[in-house]
Amino acid sequence: MSRFEAVLFDAGDTLIRLSGNGETLLHRAAANLGAGPLDPDEVGQVWRRVLDRSSTAEELAKGRDLSNARHREVWTALYGVAGCERLARGLSEALYALTVDAGSWEAFPDTLPTLKALRERGLRVGVVSDTGFDLRPAMELLGLSPFVETVVMSYQYGVCKPDPKPFLTACEHLGVRPERTLMVGDNPLTDSGAVTTGMHVLLLPPPAKEGPRGLGRVLSLT
Repeated sequence: MSRFEAVLFDAGDTLIRLSGNGETLLHRAAANLGAGPLDPDEVGQVWRRVLDRSSTAEELAKGRDLSNARHREVWTALYGVAGCERLARGLSEALYALTVDAGSWEAFPDTLPTLKALRERGLRVGVVSDTGFDLRPAMELLGLSPFVETVVMSYQYGVCKPDPKPFLTACEHLGVRPERTLMVGDNPLTDSGAVTTGMHVLLLPPPAKEGPRGLGRVLSLT
């Protein structure tokens, strides 16, 4: 008998991720604007600035995952500060539109097999994500929705992980006890908050550029 009744997953960089690298997204966004070819070196510099700034305490404190409007405002401002508008006018908005489009996301190779295996074992499955836009269209497009019973997104409740509310809300939706639930994520600052509810937590290392995410570890624990 499994020690768990349910498994909760973080979404971004745990089950799914944006297709291609940041430079690819910038070039695609520029093409969608009808802008001419961008200089690869300049694009690389802009994307590095995006990455460097996006995970700072200053950016995280702006509450970008607390509402749809705030998400768009904070991210487009960040893209502008990083230099997108110098590459092409309107590129910040075009890049944002691309990143929230369901077709821009991909599942890791072992995501769907893992979700299927968990459901076949009789475990309940949910997603708990800090996000300012609806991830469900992407999950539907990728074929994940039939295996996920609840999706709890921060912008719906106005609170982000590590606050216990998102984790407990998912448990309530699934009808399971926190102490019989495993939370799987990749961010020790946010996903580890599930521990305060009595859940066990599995933190994955950063994903490789290609290949499986390492979700087989989840099956070994359940």
